Amino acid sequence: MTESASVRDVGALGTDLPPSWAVTTLGTVTNYGKTVKVEPADIPAGAWVLELEDIEKDSSRILQRLTQSQRKSLSTKNRFDTGNVLYGKLRPYLNKVVIADAPGFCTTEIVPVQAGPALEQRYLFHWLKHPAFLKYVEAASHGMNMPRLGTDAGRAAPLVLAPRPEQTRIADQLDTLLARIQACQDRLEAIPALLRRFRQAVLGAATNGSLTADWRDNREASAWVPTTVGDLLDGKPRNGYSPKSVDYETSVRSLTLSATTSGRFLSQHTKFIDESVPADSHLWLEPGDILIQRANTLEYVGVSAIFDGPPQSFIYPDLMMKCRPNNRVDGRFLYFLLSAEPTRRYFRDHATGTAGNMPKINQQTVMSAPVELPPMEEQVEIVRRANRLLHALSQLEQRHTVAVALREGLHKSPHAVLGTDVKP
Repeated sequence: MTESASVRDVGALGTDLPPSWAVTTLGTVTNYGKTVKVEPADIPAGAWVLELEDIEKDSSRILQRLTQSQRKSLSTKNRFDTGNVLYGKLRPYLNKVVIADAPGFCTTEIVPVQAGPALEQRYLFHWLKHPAFLKYVEAASHGMNMPRLGTDAGRAAPLVLAPRPEQTRIADQLDTLLARIQACQDRLEAIPALLRRFRQAVLGAATNGSLTADWRDNREASAWVPTTVGDLLDGKPRNGYSPKSVDYETSVRSLTLSATTSGRFLSQHTKFIDESVPADSHLWLEPGDILIQRANTLEYVGVSAIFDGPPQSFIYPDLMMKCRPNNRVDGRFLYFLLSAEPTRRYFRDHATGTAGNMPKINQQTVMSAPVELPPMEEQVEIVRRANRLLHALSQLEQRHTVAVALREGLHKSPHAVLGTDVKP
């Protein structure tokens, strides 16, 4: 189909389009909905079989490629060819659209679309990610929990049609821009691992003496002495309590495991419990208490965090142990000792648990963990220096969070150049 008055007569969805542009429908310029069904027995074992979960939302990245023999799928599939635009019609707000770089078969919740002669295939791909198209499918989809775009609604979907050469120029520019956005995403995804390494490097330097080596050179500092965590505690670690939570507000809030999984106390991860806790109960947390996760995955078992919330406001769950430092150790330095890799490795190596259960550490494991203790004056200096570095790390983490949010918006915003003031 070529651009003609019949295309323009479909109905303008916007008033600011250039005179050479037109508004049509998806069904007018593509074969939307005309799929070729294939039964599982007819799919070759080595054929690519694409499912919706293989496509990353918004970015259009293929997360994994599996064959029929790997999937062992028993459901009917749609056949697609190289160059087809594959559109995820189930939960279309997830914005799962890709251009097939090889032939294969896909779930029937993915619609293979072939553009007609008036339409550049890459331009079609970008239009299906346009904010106006997403707004249309949100309104036109049916189903509450798992909305999907029906075939008739898909054919009737609006499409802003530019002249063919202009479509190619637009697609080229968007491809270039989105490649840069993807490169930005790849770099952003590498940052958390670098920040974790930096954090462990700081903790390692804080607890092996290297952070204050120059400080000791200028003083007659006492030697570090070997000891155990138990020798640095005011009493033994104590497990928390995990009553059933309620969905209404009460006077008692209990932390969830997520409150300390990051290694820092996050007060938003709490739940209400409808039980009375005596004012003198050990369950109430006080500022400076150290919480250790006694049960979690192997990666997180033994993670520690310092409670810095208000006193007598939270209790802690059974999956955590609470410790309090004695007068031999600065509380912050004890936290560094518990969080440094040698201690974390000791906890992992001594964790117990049967198959299918979370690894656990007990009171004795925590108390017997070996550590090196500097004199109090050096502990204070270590805490001062390490806090400065960890504060800088925290600022980097906050900037990374902002950058990730901005990057997520960039996956959608470039497509707005396909049309102006387009309303479904």
